[in-house]
Amino acid sequence: MVDKLISHINGICLLTEEEGEIVKELVREKNVPRKHFVHRAGEIAQYSAFVLEGCLRSYTIDQNGFEHILQFAPENWWISDMYSFVKQRPSELNIDALLDSKVLILSRDCQLHIFDRIPKLERYFRILTENALASSNHRTLDYLSLPAKVRYQKFCDLYPTLINTLPQKQIASYIGITPEFLSKLRGDKS
Repeated sequence: MVDKLISHINGICLLTEEEGEIVKELVREKNVPRKHFVHRAGEIAQYSAFVLEGCLRSYTIDQNGFEHILQFAPENWWISDMYSFVKQRPSELNIDALLDSKVLILSRDCQLHIFDRIPKLERYFRILTENALASSNHRTLDYLSLPAKVRYQKFCDLYPTLINTLPQKQIASYIGITPEFLSKLRGDKS
């Protein structure tokens, strides 16, 4: 299963066979059953997770008990609370499995060790981080300026494999509308 990660890395920067073996030594496979947590708010994020199968999400819960989903991570996506992971400070995010999932986890210490042993992986993670920041900024602008119908279409474009997999409540939370309004949007789309 680690070969999926190696293939993902090779899409950005090619690893030698020896470098691939180092990566294989430093990541750990973990099964995460549906509704189980990888990480809870208040804890320090110990790992970044690469999704091999299934789907994870990161979210926060506001003072009124409403969930606000920041990210979905289907297959071949990384997920973590980057602030907590990098700064080793308590997190404000929960990360759990929406489906039975299989992930590769990488601790911060192992990530730093990989950077020392395979410097080109700093480039790999830098590119991922830049893409994530750009995507986050774009999503914020979309949320502030686009109608819900367009935000839903953008969700469909970004996560085509999740449209019919996730409950409407999850999708609605991600795009910032009620499940009832999402149902109406989906009805209009037909």
